[in-house]
Amino acid sequence: MKQVTSEIVHKALEKLKPVWGLDIIMPDIEIEIPRNESLGDITTTVAMSLTRTLKKPPGKIAEELLQEINQLGGPFEKVEIAGPGFINFRFKKQYLYERVKTLLTEGHSSLSSNPGQGRKIQIEFVSANPTGPLHIGHGRGAAMGSALSNLLRAAGFDVEREYYINDAGLQVKLLGQSVYARYQQLLGNEVPFPEDGYKGAYIGSISKELIEKSGDKYLKLSFEECGDFFTDNAYKMLLADISKDLKDFGVEFDRWQSEKALYEKNRVEESLNELREKGFIYEKDGAKWFRSSDFGDEKDRVVVKKDGEYTYFAPDIAYHKDKLDRGFDTIIDIWGADHHGYVPRIRSVLEAFGLAKEKFRVMLIQMVSLLRHGEPVQMSKRAGKFITLREVIDEVGSDTAKFIFLTRKADSHLDFDLEVAKEESSENPVFYVQYAFARISSIFRRAEERGVRSPKTGVKIEDLTVLKEDEEMSLIKKLLQYPLVIEGAAHAFEPHRVTYYLQDLAKLFHSYYNKHRVLSDDNALTRGRLCLCRAVQIVLKEGLKLLGVSAPKKM
Repeated sequence: MKQVTSEIVHKALEKLKPVWGLDIIMPDIEIEIPRNESLGDITTTVAMSLTRTLKKPPGKIAEELLQEINQLGGPFEKVEIAGPGFINFRFKKQYLYERVKTLLTEGHSSLSSNPGQGRKIQIEFVSANPTGPLHIGHGRGAAMGSALSNLLRAAGFDVEREYYINDAGLQVKLLGQSVYARYQQLLGNEVPFPEDGYKGAYIGSISKELIEKSGDKYLKLSFEECGDFFTDNAYKMLLADISKDLKDFGVEFDRWQSEKALYEKNRVEESLNELREKGFIYEKDGAKWFRSSDFGDEKDRVVVKKDGEYTYFAPDIAYHKDKLDRGFDTIIDIWGADHHGYVPRIRSVLEAFGLAKEKFRVMLIQMVSLLRHGEPVQMSKRAGKFITLREVIDEVGSDTAKFIFLTRKADSHLDFDLEVAKEESSENPVFYVQYAFARISSIFRRAEERGVRSPKTGVKIEDLTVLKEDEEMSLIKKLLQYPLVIEGAAHAFEPHRVTYYLQDLAKLFHSYYNKHRVLSDDNALTRGRLCLCRAVQIVLKEGLKLLGVSAPKKM
């Protein structure tokens, strides 16, 4: 739909160039889905894009374009102008039937487009410190990062998913001190617990495992004598738990990058030296500073303290330089909303190393409020201060959690009611969508029992021309919008558009099913409606797959 419309609009523009008497650079032809279905099937805003160049009202430009488009013909039933200069297109039924036939014969391959053209994108997400279990905020970031990766891959990008392990900082050392103290206490040595230590029940669990592993070997030794043992074991055990939770959540990574490895490979010092050679590092008050204010940050930042220790900013510089060295066209970081102040300084680092502003993007994930019957959920038994992702997975399942996490824009606050998430009703968005797929599967099982052949192959246009009801045409048009929705969602880095689309499609299908019989005494009509059901099922499955959500045949 987009391609054929774009080609005709482009031809109309080319024909008008000599008429306008300008050797103009043609704007990108934006093709969108109208908010109001009654206005048309798709629309373009190209007339408004040309207003400044042609120095004439968009309505006048649209009229001239419309005249050329009508002369060119095409698969349009009607083309008309609306508002300040929108050009709206309504397709002929015959064209729509042909596109559904292509969908049925080619399957999911007919739904893909290639705006990415193989460009390399790196998406770093979750990257939680290995100092405790993942919480629901991490879960939302994991769902977002995974779905965005799938979405961009579907749009033709070469995507690498990465988890950055903060295994060399003060927080990891504090974890080791916490486990060390609990270990000593469990063995009867009442050492003081670190004032800012980690107090969740998982600290005791790790300490008990270490007692089973090493007995009282480290009893009454100071932390300075045995701290490496407790720190290394504690963070590796927690990292293994994090990895398992993510895998059970259906989220996997192409690469796990260790902060410690950056130090071991001397990447931190090398990256600071390169910035120094570029003139972006200077000394002041005994410390070394990065000129981040040169790139829009509110002030310069210390990278090496007076005592010669690196700040936490220094390895982040090295890490993002490493990303650049790996040749990514675009770098995307997905962080918690509390990191918003950190965005300008990382952007300044990448600009200092030569990356254009538009090639770096940070998505900030807003908080999730976990509710039960509308009331805030009490604190976790395991983590103490927060609800863990594992607890949510165990209660509502990965599919439900992921879909609900993706029902809002990343920067919007999300209320997650556990009881609603378990309902089998239209109030539960993932159930509503999955049930549409399962309902179609049930229709095909009943058709088989009646000896009605499933329309998997050999579909003809004649099979589809019996579909004339308003609800059928609405479903067909919604199905054919899918590639445009995916392309728009990928361009905007907004996976939530897919959940919106799937909910709309499921709503249209449920409404259609409740009004019209699929299996009837009219064999031609039955086959046509089974074809339509199969097309809906293909799109539902593909959309759910992008979100990392299953498409069950029975519910």
